Amino acid sequence: MASETGKKRVVVVGGGIAGALAAKSLQSDADVVLIDPKEYFEITWASMRAKVEPSVAERMVVKHKDYFTNGRLVMSSAVGVTETHVLTADGESIPYDYLVIATGHNDNFPKTKSERMEQYQADYNKIESADSILIIGGGPSGVELAGELAVDFPGKKVTLVHSRLRLLDFVGAKASKKALDWLTSRKVEVILGQLVDLKSHSDGDKTFKTSTGETIVADIHFFCVGRPLSSSWIKDSVLNEALDARGRVMVDEHLRVKGHKNVFAIGDITDIPEMKQGYLAQKHALLAAKNVKLLMDGGKESKLASYKTGSDIAIISLGRKEAVAQFPFTTIVGCIPGLIKSKDLFIGKTRKTMGV
Repeated sequence: MASETGKKRVVVVGGGIAGALAAKSLQSDADVVLIDPKEYFEITWASMRAKVEPSVAERMVVKHKDYFTNGRLVMSSAVGVTETHVLTADGESIPYDYLVIATGHNDNFPKTKSERMEQYQADYNKIESADSILIIGGGPSGVELAGELAVDFPGKKVTLVHSRLRLLDFVGAKASKKALDWLTSRKVEVILGQLVDLKSHSDGDKTFKTSTGETIVADIHFFCVGRPLSSSWIKDSVLNEALDARGRVMVDEHLRVKGHKNVFAIGDITDIPEMKQGYLAQKHALLAAKNVKLLMDGGKESKLASYKTGSDIAIISLGRKEAVAQFPFTTIVGCIPGLIKSKDLFIGKTRKTMGV
């Protein structure tokens, strides 16, 4: 089915890093509708820097209209999908010929860029006025926030609590150890193998209890634990059988959703066996867009591009100048990996990719 313009209809659900790039890449070739509950996307791997330097958020938070100039933005959430339409929380039924699912994780972000900027300013104000800070979670966000605080606010007492027995458990043990050593050398207290009981904690209370009964006193805390996947809207739909037991969308080598030739899924929501990282989500977006264009042009399925899983490369910034990096054959910490990521955090590169 073609739209009034004669072009095929493509609906992209989710306006994060992957969905935004897919919508941008397809907007000249199809009638594209981007469904996202907010007016912007965020360069998420720079978000911990914005907490200690709020002005960074101006470049890091990008309005959809700045790159998505030839399509329609629907500021809502998808709540269901049929073989031909996507249903939104506002009751709209949006037709599609091709669908790209990029809903990632459940993020409770405000609708407008200005509100998001205010959140980062509020975080900075909290940090500046606090003497002691608790970080809950020792994945990439928690470790990067601890690094930013250790460098920009060396006089503050920073405690990081992680439920696992090593930090950054998505990378190898060497990278975990190097990150731990770096943090402890900068007087960050790291507590492993414990949970923080937030259920019994009330706002304003500066005392926190861990799962082993240890008491931590902190003026403020940041919750840096991974969020659940945003796939519940698919569960009672025609795509239900494409969800695995963990709520991930199962895709083939062309990034098409299992059992559906005109539906693609990209980014963190997929079951692709690789690290969930932004630069890989961008690769998904470009490949899915290429395949949608091929199919819209009547190309043969045998010509569809295939996705090859990314290698286990990870760079976790440690403040403004240093980082820990895991490459296929070596793991290093210090200024050299810091040169790759930590100064600009790939903000300039990502903005250039998005044409802003």
